[in-house]
Amino acid sequence: MTEAGGRAAQLKSSGLRHGWTTGACATAAATAAYTALLTGEFPDPVVITLPKGQQPAFALAVEELGGGRATAGVVKDAGDDPDVTHGALVRATVSAAEPGTGVVFRAGPGVGTVTKAGLPLPVGEPAINPVPRQMIRDAVAGVAAAHGGTGDVVVEVSVDHGEEIARSTWNPRLGILGGLSILGTTGIVVPYSCSAWIDSIRRGIDVARAAGRTHVAGCTGSTSEKVAVAVHGLPEDALLDMGDFAGAVLKYLKRHPVPRLTVAGGFAKLSKLAAGHLDLHSARSQVDKGHLAGLARQGGASPELADRVVAANTGLEAVQLCAAAGVPLGDLVAEGARATALGVLTGSPVAVDVICIDRAGAIVGRAAPAGPGVSR
Repeated sequence: MTEAGGRAAQLKSSGLRHGWTTGACATAAATAAYTALLTGEFPDPVVITLPKGQQPAFALAVEELGGGRATAGVVKDAGDDPDVTHGALVRATVSAAEPGTGVVFRAGPGVGTVTKAGLPLPVGEPAINPVPRQMIRDAVAGVAAAHGGTGDVVVEVSVDHGEEIARSTWNPRLGILGGLSILGTTGIVVPYSCSAWIDSIRRGIDVARAAGRTHVAGCTGSTSEKVAVAVHGLPEDALLDMGDFAGAVLKYLKRHPVPRLTVAGGFAKLSKLAAGHLDLHSARSQVDKGHLAGLARQGGASPELADRVVAANTGLEAVQLCAAAGVPLGDLVAEGARATALGVLTGSPVAVDVICIDRAGAIVGRAAPAGPGVSR
């Protein structure tokens, strides 16, 4: 019987403790606050349901009720990940909204506002990302159903000292001003940034090989993992949660090959791989918009469009600008990432294909399999 593989097994084998995203904390706080607004009592601990069905419980650090509003606060626990928001107090204040409005989001103190294009939210919106918004909407609907509410509420999310903490992030450069972003696609913080996670990647490859897998996927996160499964139908023990450590996957596969590797990830991260970076963490490599502009020119971009790519706020904005002009920047980045991967794998019988996605999981670029054993 082979050992279990996949994302969950990697985390277990790493010996690291996972934590909770700011989105999960905000959802827990909003759930508790709305419950108190309807019932007069704060649930403590408060249980929420994450996108993959887990139901963690959160202790409340703040409970305030009065004047037609309720506030609850949760202290973020990032587990063993060196997250700058570890220990931050995330608050949600809930009050009644106009009938039929649903959940209206507001940025409280310490939560930023979007001021530039290229992010997954429109300019002027609170920097509460789409998945946390949906988690909060779902939680509000659940509380309303349980306690006779309408679900029409204003949810104001704030983070104590968030504006100060945000100076240690890329938010100001991205045009998110006034504080932090409320983030997370699974609700869970997976601790990547240490040697133990690299060891877990190696173990994941060993498990896949022991199971006889001939095709594995190295994914930067849960969204790209879902896309890789949808495209290739891979089983769980063929999925490698590489996070930012593309180099760890490639170097270990060079020594312990599997015939086929799919690299799947966000466009911005894979643009770093296309530029030759093997560590995709924001603290150690950046999106090179000059490099993107060069690729765009190779794809037929005009000088004016290339200039707009250089001036783009994010990699996502750059690929959107090019797509609108019929320039396949996403495919060119995928091909560049494949070339970098094949360069590391030189001499090893591993073919590589690449899938680039946007934040919503839509495919914005692909490179077909290339390498040993692939017919031209």
